[in-house]
Amino acid sequence: MTDFPVDGRVHEGYEQVADVFRQNFAHRDELGAAVAVVVDGRPVVDLWGGWTGPDRTTPWDRRTLTNVWSATKGLLAICALQLIESGDLEPDAPIARYWPEFAKAGKAHIPVRWLLSHRSGVTGLEQPITDADLLDWPKMIGLLAAQGPLFEPGGAIGHYSLSYGYLVGEVIRRITGLTVGEFLLANVARPLDADVHIGLSAGDLPRCSTTVEPDVIPALPAVGCAALAAFANPRLTAALANQAGWRVAEVPAANGHATAFGLATVYGCLADGSGRLLQRPTIELGRSGQGPCADLIAGLGAEFGLGFMLGFGPSPRAFGHDGFGGCTGFADPERGVGFAYVTNRMGPGLRTDPRRAALVEAVYGCLGS
Repeated sequence: MTDFPVDGRVHEGYEQVADVFRQNFAHRDELGAAVAVVVDGRPVVDLWGGWTGPDRTTPWDRRTLTNVWSATKGLLAICALQLIESGDLEPDAPIARYWPEFAKAGKAHIPVRWLLSHRSGVTGLEQPITDADLLDWPKMIGLLAAQGPLFEPGGAIGHYSLSYGYLVGEVIRRITGLTVGEFLLANVARPLDADVHIGLSAGDLPRCSTTVEPDVIPALPAVGCAALAAFANPRLTAALANQAGWRVAEVPAANGHATAFGLATVYGCLADGSGRLLQRPTIELGRSGQGPCADLIAGLGAEFGLGFMLGFGPSPRAFGHDGFGGCTGFADPERGVGFAYVTNRMGPGLRTDPRRAALVEAVYGCLGS
């Protein structure tokens, strides 16, 4: 057995993706990973390889689940857009229409649109909290309802790494009576038979890979109370992500678990024109830029739609969400592409991971773009 066992399948014409995937193990320090691509509704790449943990005793297989960090936000955006499509959620209505307690501390008039596009100013909490608090939904919701904006709402982007999931998730819960994980399961995962989750069952825990932090822990992208609230209260670690309590809880901005094929299936459905998850006008709404603004927190250099990051590979209109450490999922409807990459060895960046970038380049090379 090689040091990096690789398995799976590729459709004829996509062999370059398999070559790059193997190169990631040989030359880019990959530990365990999977990549999947769906084109025009047809799976053309489904590869996995390496090891589920740093002890290198258990090979990665097709059902291995990975914590995808902020790539979870793309799944959350789909759930919110489904409610917009059904007429249950109005993007220009105040958040407080659905969640009256949110009106506290000067937030009464902040619209849903600003929440979904990271413009609400509620980047996190000023009150110190612990890892255990992140798993306590009622406590987090109460604290965020009482928290005021940490920058002027509407005039800038301030990427909120954790609070985003609680805020959007509570709006979904108030409208539907379901938690985000329940809503995702009923309206996204089950209809597509897609292996994506927010909040795992106990039976799924043995399938999880072990997250490994990058060799170099990146510095905070910005300073100030808004940035500290977003990224350092508390600061997420691999040790937390590997705990069963984290995996079964719902932290909808950061603890989604998926296989690459499951995530690519979701985005492939958004790219193939089928309308199974969202109709085309809703997809266009979701990937419509909300106007260029300075990013006060993360410095991502990316514009947001309604919940989605915009611009993947060579396509400025492709949409999805990256996760810290390298995981990503996106859709490119112009080319019919759904793409996903998951890894358990985190890289130090959000949008600059060389393993992911090489795979995306290979996919578009195979498409002749």
